[in-house]
Amino acid sequence: MGKTLIEIKDMVKTYKVGGETVTALHRVSLHVEDGEFIAIIGPSGSGKSTLMNMIGCLDKPESGEYILEGHNVGKLNDNQLAAIRNQKIGFIFQNFNLLSKLTAIENVELPLLYQGMGPHERRKIARECLDKVGLGNRAQHLPAQLSGGQQQRVAIARSLVCNPPILLADEPTGALDSKTSREIMEVMKKLNEEGHTIILITHDLGVARQAKRIVQIKDGRLYENGGDLVETSAFF
Repeated sequence: MGKTLIEIKDMVKTYKVGGETVTALHRVSLHVEDGEFIAIIGPSGSGKSTLMNMIGCLDKPESGEYILEGHNVGKLNDNQLAAIRNQKIGFIFQNFNLLSKLTAIENVELPLLYQGMGPHERRKIARECLDKVGLGNRAQHLPAQLSGGQQQRVAIARSLVCNPPILLADEPTGALDSKTSREIMEVMKKLNEEGHTIILITHDLGVARQAKRIVQIKDGRLYENGGDLVETSAFF
């Protein structure tokens, strides 16, 4: 802990909807240090998807600053943003986003393939990442041959292969039953204990409480609660 990974200051983002301007983020500020496990929780329409897109370098703020490992994201072009996404952020999605015709290990290898890494080294790293999430024995299975929880483990392994400093998980348990959700959260906690910085986006209070730090987002504004969600929990 101690090293700053993310520094967001007074971030603003608006959208045009039916001729009207909607402010999705109102001067949002957020500080994330190396090794943190932070949950950003909020209901549908709160601005959490917009904030996730900003943190993931999928979009740029209109005003304010986003410094990611010393890079001012707002000043980067599309190619530079793509490079940052590839090197600095591992994405984990609600619906896994696996390619159905590729085996588990081939899905995990994909980011390394895009980097131009050779097949032998690629396969070695992908297998290590599958082992890390307890799925080394399913390397040759297609997604359709895996349970939802196993598919999410493959997706988590894929997020690890480029060894990014940040794992950004968007509703990673949203498509899973409660038992499998708990298992996936145990994987996430283990990865955090191993040193991975995790930012979890969720609408589920039970999931958020498993992070070490909770930030709420409501109507595009962030509220730091230190884990005490009683006062403002009515909006969930």
